[in-house]
Amino acid sequence: MNQSTQISTAFTILTCIFFLLSPEQTIAQSKVQQQRDTVKILPKSEWKGVEGKPYKQQVPVQITVHHEGGKLLTINDDARQRLKNIQTWGMGPDRKWADVPYHLLIAPDGTVLEGRNPLTVGETNTEYDPTGHLLICFLGNYNQQKLDNNLLKVLTKLLADQCIKYGISPQKISTHRDHSTQTTCPGEDIYAYFKNGYIVKEVEGLLKKK
Repeated sequence: MNQSTQISTAFTILTCIFFLLSPEQTIAQSKVQQQRDTVKILPKSEWKGVEGKPYKQQVPVQITVHHEGGKLLTINDDARQRLKNIQTWGMGPDRKWADVPYHLLIAPDGTVLEGRNPLTVGETNTEYDPTGHLLICFLGNYNQQKLDNNLLKVLTKLLADQCIKYGISPQKISTHRDHSTQTTCPGEDIYAYFKNGYIVKEVEGLLKKK
């Protein structure tokens, strides 16, 4: 095979690969390659989660922070089992949801766990429409427990990562209660850091360093 033929063959292969990818896939792959998470996200296999069912698709344009709001959960408790229980309940006959309702979940020790696919719309027990929302949820009840410095750092770094990944402005970060009159979620302790502007300010600071 001469050099001219080799170049022609290589060009043909690259052209085929390019056209096999849709523009959306090409952009998405580019973003994934450029994005390096500063917070490690453990996959569903770490908590024995099952794959979600097909559901409405989305592209996140804002981030909404929740807390689970169930029983108090400490560092010594089994956060992975709690998350597994939430998924089993949510996908069961009581709710018939497609998956665990949140996209990313934070355990009391700062471990971040994968929930439903961020490109799938989340679900809620309240009246707001979560379409376009990336849902981040703290496991536990933050009306009863408090964020420590480690959790604050994990949250702000995770928020900054997701802002970069999806092109979201820090000004589009909010909490569940900002979209619903039916809840005090994400609990008084977490909400205080949003009310005084601390979270958005910290995320903005992190983004300036990237």
